[in-house]
Amino acid sequence: MSYLLLANGKSASFTDVPVLDFPVFREMTLNAVKNENCFPAAFFAVPADDKVLLLSVLGDSAAKNFRINAAAVGEQFASLTAEHPAFDRFEREIFEEYGIRPAGHPWLKPIRFENVLPGDTKYFTMQGSAVHEVAVGPVHAGVIEPGHFRFECMGEDVHSLEISLGYQHRGVEKMLLSSPEKLHSHIIETAAGDSSIASAINYCTILETLSGTVVDERSLSVRMLALELERCANHIGDLGALAGDVAFLPTASFCGRIRGDYLNMSAMLCGNRFGRNFIVPGGCRYSLDEERKNAMLKQLEIVSKELWNALDLMFESPTVLDRLENTGVVSKEA
Repeated sequence: MSYLLLANGKSASFTDVPVLDFPVFREMTLNAVKNENCFPAAFFAVPADDKVLLLSVLGDSAAKNFRINAAAVGEQFASLTAEHPAFDRFEREIFEEYGIRPAGHPWLKPIRFENVLPGDTKYFTMQGSAVHEVAVGPVHAGVIEPGHFRFECMGEDVHSLEISLGYQHRGVEKMLLSSPEKLHSHIIETAAGDSSIASAINYCTILETLSGTVVDERSLSVRMLALELERCANHIGDLGALAGDVAFLPTASFCGRIRGDYLNMSAMLCGNRFGRNFIVPGGCRYSLDEERKNAMLKQLEIVSKELWNALDLMFESPTVLDRLENTGVVSKEA
């Protein structure tokens, strides 16, 4: 068998993962992402006895499952990034963690700056007197975490944008391996401040799957409600930022306030605007009674109308549409 097929939220023994010769493994993986509409959900290395295994986890949206297989490698392997860019960061992380070189990788740069000075890396450059280079960060105002962004521009056209992260690598994976179990949920929920609910659900699903714990339908529904409130708040924040980027301040201001309304509904659900300490293995820490459910429905009806008004205001403005038209379009060939 060439793959272990696994549905989301299901488990299998590690020994069930097929281990292939690397050339076959590479060809199958690239063919799946190029021609079979799969995407690399994960691509990582695992020490196994006296060797290292590369594991490929491909998401198959049509079949609604994951394809998993592996191959043993030595000090280097033929890079997949050279033929498909989705493997770029995976291969850079493998090199960073294990020193295994993906031969032929087009730009093998650090991700987390663990062994070099933060920012000590090479950047794309363009030549010519008309080229303008814009460097942003790594320190940002507001809520953006440290990261360096470098643009190479000629007039209004951006020819390259390079994003360099890793300035504030906190070692979350290592903390999970070395910290008491009672701290794990807190570490998971604060790995990314805007997606505490999503991270907590993923973490709890892993524990529930491995332990055979069955979560009741009511708790699953409440989890999805919390997840949807978090998703809405994030999208509304991004829409407001989009308005701010084209200097359309009315919608930027409205979305900032309306995002707060959605965060307040999360607090109404569980007592915390970011959903912290709500999702627990086996279910949710609190149930949803009829009184709060009706209050949230009433609030949703009010703020959703306000949101559409704010968005109509922006997307019906000729000056906004003029700034957005043909902006950020990347051809399939590029």
